[in-house]
Amino acid sequence: MPGPESVILLHGFGGHPLQTALLARRLRESGYDVANIGYPSWRWPITRVLDHLHHRIAVSAVQEASAVHFVGHSMGGLLLRAYLTRHSPGHLGRVVMLGTPHGGSELADLCYRLRLDRPILNQASALLRTHRDPATQALFGTVDYPLGIIAGDRPMVGAIPAFLFRAPNDGKVSVAATHCPGESDHLVMPVAHTAMIYSRTVADQIAHFLCYGSFRRA
Repeated sequence: MPGPESVILLHGFGGHPLQTALLARRLRESGYDVANIGYPSWRWPITRVLDHLHHRIAVSAVQEASAVHFVGHSMGGLLLRAYLTRHSPGHLGRVVMLGTPHGGSELADLCYRLRLDRPILNQASALLRTHRDPATQALFGTVDYPLGIIAGDRPMVGAIPAFLFRAPNDGKVSVAATHCPGESDHLVMPVAHTAMIYSRTVADQIAHFLCYGSFRRA
């Protein structure tokens, strides 16, 4: 007999499951079993990270769930797109991505122009830049599942030079770059890039999309 619905939760670049622990707890309070999975975002090539995620997910309790949902913050959302292209489960539920740079990040571009991408971004550089090589872009496949996207438009004051972004952004990713072909719903919230994973209202919107396939609007 299938168990309760589960959520696979992935942090972003340079993150750790401790950063997404509060979000995981809030999703558990909403009734989901949550696997809050970590991965080496800096030192491993993307294909190795995907293999690591596949192993971690395969040995988790989600195989017994009635539905498996996925939630990814920032780079974690890009990894989810690549993972689901390779290993989409038969009982796939819905997917939510938070501040994910589907169109790349101007901040990653700046690192590349300054030749700082290797020490700062290393293996993730090709994934995070706005201009991706064909092999990297091919990892993402086609979105054929319910996908909700939350973007932030309140960067922390003084965090990033104003010249870097000329449009609404969360301090690391522009709102425009969070859109993804095939998305089911898109919501802009007054949060910064990292702050969104600690926001109660963001967690509530995630739970709403996982349940209903759309975000709550007043």
